Amino acid sequence: MINSDRVFMLPEEPERSHRELAPRDVKPLSKLQALVIDDESQVRDFVAEVLRDADWAVDEADSAERAFELLRERRYTLVFCDVMLSGSADGFTVLRRLTQEQSEAHIVLMTGYGSAAGALDATAFGALDYLLKPFSFAEVQDVADAVRRRVERQPRASVEAERAAYVHTSDLDLIGRSAAFVKVMKLVGRLAATNLPVLITGESGTGKEVVARAIHRRSARADKPFVAVNCGALPAELIESELFGHVKGSFTGAHADRVGLWEEANGGTVFLDEITETTPAFQVKLLRALQEGEIRRVGSNRTVYVDVRVIAATNRDPEPEVAEKRFRQDLFYRLNAVSLHLPPLRERREDIMPLARHFATRARPTGAPALHFSRDAAHVLENYAWPGNIRELENAVVRAAALCDNTVRTDDLPERIREQHGAEAANDSPASDIIGESGPEQTTEWPTLAEVEGRYVARVLAHTGGNKQAAARLLNVDRKTLQRMIQRHHLAPHGDA
Repeated sequence: MINSDRVFMLPEEPERSHRELAPRDVKPLSKLQALVIDDESQVRDFVAEVLRDADWAVDEADSAERAFELLRERRYTLVFCDVMLSGSADGFTVLRRLTQEQSEAHIVLMTGYGSAAGALDATAFGALDYLLKPFSFAEVQDVADAVRRRVERQPRASVEAERAAYVHTSDLDLIGRSAAFVKVMKLVGRLAATNLPVLITGESGTGKEVVARAIHRRSARADKPFVAVNCGALPAELIESELFGHVKGSFTGAHADRVGLWEEANGGTVFLDEITETTPAFQVKLLRALQEGEIRRVGSNRTVYVDVRVIAATNRDPEPEVAEKRFRQDLFYRLNAVSLHLPPLRERREDIMPLARHFATRARPTGAPALHFSRDAAHVLENYAWPGNIRELENAVVRAAALCDNTVRTDDLPERIREQHGAEAANDSPASDIIGESGPEQTTEWPTLAEVEGRYVARVLAHTGGNKQAAARLLNVDRKTLQRMIQRHHLAPHGDA
């Protein structure tokens, strides 16, 4: 038996090129078989040991090329594969090869430095899951147990059509590596291939339209139009005409027939932003368009059939809107086939600097030197509350990029951000809270340095929800050092990330 508390952490390897490889015939095995592919023996041995302990027959490969040799010999029920592998092929190449040749295999990609776009692409193109290193014994075991239950419930399925080959250079404008955002993107990847309506909720500025576009671009409708409509920006008397069109003479100013945005999106996707801002009268007509797939232009008796996928979004909680009868319950249920909630930026603090660097790069003229952030500026950005979320961060970075030379400093940031940081530093210092005093004159008993360290580490772990990788990053220590701190101060385990 192996220790269930074991975890590991490895640095991310650099990206490598991709290469297409031809499929071969293979021989099936009657016993459930797993394959672990990783060029780091520490990771490979860890995963293989967990699987063997769970009564799986396990093969190991230290490269994609070795894995391809094994694929010629047998079939696998479960495959764990690292994204970055030494050699000419990487984990996404292995994923593509497996979905073509052994479509019944359940593939889990592993990465030491994940991203939201990587998670979406992995699940959209056939991966069962996308695990961020370091992960725990329990996470590997949970995946293995889930696959075993799935296999025991039903026979192996075959895929009638091979999946299209692709090279993993993501075209999605999704920046982030936090566990909260990656979790949402894995769900996005899975639902993209369906035709279900989607309701996206989240505060203003969290990137709802960006996610909607990602769903469209990973769907079978990707080569058809994506039409975005801000329902809150359209007057109530014009929204029906804008969406469904009108005929000549149907109202004052209707000098000619006009095709609405719904018809323009035929075959593609309509994104209805701020859907809860629409009137009940319009909601009735929208419900019919969703249920029947047909519309009528304003002033016309002719029915037009239109095939669109609808993705709706709102920055309000839709259920109270339904309870107060401001939003139709039947329309809510129709739109809410799948719901996604985008976390606010204050709950994705690991993503703040990657987003800031992305916006800084985009704001610089072509050929200009790269923009850097001073340590103090990065600290201010990472600790600001961001009520306007990603949109506010983008505006702040664009402003700073215009004012600075080649380095963004605290003085280049908007005044409201600097002021909040100054107030929090004076009144809400984490260290002051931990020490338990608001000023030296009020201190009667000084804790030891070890006590302060223990309290601070416990607070950081609580803030990250037990995510040790995130906690180590906030503390600016490596994972092993954090683990020693936890053991030294006898802190209760929060679970491995």
